[in-house]
Amino acid sequence: MSEFELIQSYFKPLQCDSEAVDLGIGDDCALLRCPTGYRVASSVDTLVAGTHFFPSMPAEQLGYKCLAVNLSDLAAMGAKPAWFTLALTMPEVDTDWLAAFVTGLSSLANQYSLPLVGGDTTRGPLSITIQVQGLLPINDALCRHGAQIGDGIYVSGTLGDAAAGLQLTQQAITAPPRSLTVAEQYAISRFTRPSPRVGLGQALLPIANAAIDISDGLIADLQHILTASGVGAELQQQAIPLSTRLQDAKQRYHDALYGGEDYELCYTVAKDKQQQLESLPFDSYRIGTIIADPILKLYDER
Repeated sequence: MSEFELIQSYFKPLQCDSEAVDLGIGDDCALLRCPTGYRVASSVDTLVAGTHFFPSMPAEQLGYKCLAVNLSDLAAMGAKPAWFTLALTMPEVDTDWLAAFVTGLSSLANQYSLPLVGGDTTRGPLSITIQVQGLLPINDALCRHGAQIGDGIYVSGTLGDAAAGLQLTQQAITAPPRSLTVAEQYAISRFTRPSPRVGLGQALLPIANAAIDISDGLIADLQHILTASGVGAELQQQAIPLSTRLQDAKQRYHDALYGGEDYELCYTVAKDKQQQLESLPFDSYRIGTIIADPILKLYDER
């Protein structure tokens, strides 16, 4: 199958109507339009088999997740998804794998009417590079450097589930097959199919002072906000939302703090904006406070 045939069969159907796209797949370049009063937010991630995902990961899950992690970056900035590109390197053309990969990719892209506008395919070790771009009002963006002393620190959902799912996935590769509990299935789904908080990110634009998505663990990612803002934080460990489906409390807190792969948002909100935050139709959990002393203090009052 030639590259042209591959694009026509599998990737051109990922186009969809968009006022921001004058010309999509099929020419040497895509022609894209940024509406007046907006600017473009851009993020790119490369995922390599054996480094960023297990080579045995089902193609449908991989297609979904590689777009989800990029959309999570847009969510962290408060951007509205506009379009994306895909560069796919494969050792050989496997039509069954491609069909499943595109199914996963399109299942998430369709949720946001997000068109594929271009990319590249080539032969080599399996890797996927996605660049996603979104739109932001010209004077608005959620950045890491805006946290203010006295801000509340919030997260958008339970933490640690994905880390538990990763551990279960690793065990399944080497251990004999067994039936999984409902809790274990949930943890694995949180690892393989994260939910980018796109709607929340846009709603936070007039409310939050700083934000980041949690990809490397709460402690590591919150530290990015603290460093960029020149402030510190006090965290209450018992306030961190944990999934009740996972029973080992000590391990749950460790996974929540250091595990990563949650793709929830962490954000800071001033006291006078707290009521606006509480009125949003999204979950928010306060876990601490921004302080002047530029260190991160973790309190455990259990």
